[in-house]
Amino acid sequence: MSDPMQAEQAHQGLQAQSDWGWLNDWRASAWSQFAATPWPTRKTEAWKYTPLKSMLDTEWSLLDQPGTAAGTDFADWGRTVITLVDGKVTEQDALPAGVTVRLLSQATPDQRVQFEERLAKTLAGDQLFTTFNQALLSEAVWIDVAPETVVEKPLHINQVLSTDANGRVVPVRLMLDLGARSQMTLVETFASESDGPVFINPVTEIEVGDSAKLTHYHLLLETGDVRHLGSVQAILRAHSQMNSFHMALGGVLKRKDIVVRHCGSGAHLQLNGVYLPKGKEHIDYHTTLEHEVPHGTSNEVFRGIIGDDAKAVFNGRIHIHKDAQKTLAELSNKNLLTSHRAEINTKPELEIYADDVKCAHGATVAQLDKSSMFYFLSRGISRQEAEVMMSFGFINELLETLDDDPVKRLLRPMLAALFAKEDDLARHLL
Repeated sequence: MSDPMQAEQAHQGLQAQSDWGWLNDWRASAWSQFAATPWPTRKTEAWKYTPLKSMLDTEWSLLDQPGTAAGTDFADWGRTVITLVDGKVTEQDALPAGVTVRLLSQATPDQRVQFEERLAKTLAGDQLFTTFNQALLSEAVWIDVAPETVVEKPLHINQVLSTDANGRVVPVRLMLDLGARSQMTLVETFASESDGPVFINPVTEIEVGDSAKLTHYHLLLETGDVRHLGSVQAILRAHSQMNSFHMALGGVLKRKDIVVRHCGSGAHLQLNGVYLPKGKEHIDYHTTLEHEVPHGTSNEVFRGIIGDDAKAVFNGRIHIHKDAQKTLAELSNKNLLTSHRAEINTKPELEIYADDVKCAHGATVAQLDKSSMFYFLSRGISRQEAEVMMSFGFINELLETLDDDPVKRLLRPMLAALFAKEDDLARHLL
């Protein structure tokens, strides 16, 4: 294709500023791949229900220096915070024992060699906007947790867009290598203070070592004129566990591609998610679970509430490879439309090549139940109040499963403001 996002000048400018030959070659190969890939249209299966017109009205450029913004705060939660403003690390707390953080922009000669080895085995695959991230990458945060390390305090990657990011593309890559038999909680939050069009293009890559345990939150909390297109890629080694929760609300366009590979026998994945578009917003989740070895388990539950003229897309795929015997995998996607104009396109998929497995998948689309509504109204509860209670109850089951109360305390007021347009209706949610 040509350069529909008018970003080639940004790529060339980035290359001219760098004296790192390997990194320049790595980015150049990605740009060549991106430029050669046809621009997605309605005939492109992976983008059939997610048009990219909003990406073409701006000449996207890179920001030299980050602006000033606070980002997301968790009340009363002792945690280690790394803050990235406009894709650049601006603050970093002292790290606990056993945890190392390397920054691509500050890599020493020895660390450059390490980065080359790590980036060369990237998990990215051939996703269009992961390739774009590679072509314009100027910052990567690489977190390495030593084997047999129990990280007591959650690690919070606090990403925020400032007003200086207007008209800019913000590519950043987060890599986590969790050593064997280690445990930690990783929280990624994305917020925006920008008052103009902005495009954030993050990639998260995670490897969970043998018998390691990871709790992962990936919260897309940006609102306004924001386009968020990125991916989360994870590898699970033998007997590892990953409990991951995703949420998306607000913004013009949000698309998240999630790929989790079971590469070690006995690994377990719990993948939950909530998406809440309203107005004219568009949110798209594409998930792929690759069971490549025997005795893996996965349970995926996504729920969406779509209101006004908003649109949502969910495509969940479970792929059971021929050697993945004794696999147990389940997928559920439920959606609630609160407006006759709201739209959801959901497509659960099972692709099975092993004969000794237990798998299930399903999807539902519904409106507020009339019988339940009558029950509330017959007991003197107003229609507005009943709608708030029923809508929030649709996702509250997933919120209650969260392990960390500070995350609940952050999300509940946001959801209260989203569901209850009048303050007195929010009392049921807080």
